[in-house]
Amino acid sequence: MTQQLAIDQTEAATVTALPHPATLQEINVYSHSTLLYWWPGWAFGFLIALLNAGQEKFLATAEGSQPSSALGLTYLSILLLLIVFTNVRLRGINSIVALLTLAFIAVVLAWFGWWDDIAKLIPYLSVHMNTGFYLVFSSGLLIVWLMMFFVFDRLTYWRIRPGQMTEEHLIGGGADSFDTNGLRFQKLSSDFFRATLGLGAGDLKATAAGEHGATIEIPNVIFVDRKVHAIEKLISVKPERAS
Repeated sequence: MTQQLAIDQTEAATVTALPHPATLQEINVYSHSTLLYWWPGWAFGFLIALLNAGQEKFLATAEGSQPSSALGLTYLSILLLLIVFTNVRLRGINSIVALLTLAFIAVVLAWFGWWDDIAKLIPYLSVHMNTGFYLVFSSGLLIVWLMMFFVFDRLTYWRIRPGQMTEEHLIGGGADSFDTNGLRFQKLSSDFFRATLGLGAGDLKATAAGEHGATIEIPNVIFVDRKVHAIEKLISVKPERAS
């Protein structure tokens, strides 16, 4: 009688540990375009527009004053850096090497006293945009960024459920399905610059079991580390237990 009671208690504990169908979830993974990292373009554009408006107001009341090129050069530098960082991938150690290289160049220029010569050239560089340019350009960039982030990047996404991963297309219909049994998810090596600009964004890779298993890469996934952990927990739930 005591042995039977112990068996019944063990079975009850096992049933309790099984996930209830209501607790099952699904995870949607969105792949974003490289415009995801361009938010500094419109954010700093609005800030510089505000500073430029103050500068224009000051110059209107001061005779003989010349507008500074600092704001124009700063904004131009931001746009050029965004072009480089969003088109050149520096994964893992490469991003650290790039930072160290830039730091080394800065130290060498300081050691030879060339920064003073470079600074003397800045007054001869006349880069000026009025407040209207900053506002119009930043507003247009913000609209494009919002459309890509909330509309176009979400037209195609990956839906992951226990036992199944499906590529969903909101326009045109159709869907490709993959069995998650033996499917391994991992985050590819981080790109320091993209991870910083993209809220921990990175590339997600799914590899099927076997020597010649299929490989699926999903680039520019926000909070990719959290996504990987959540997916691993989700696919560990067996579909037959959910029913």
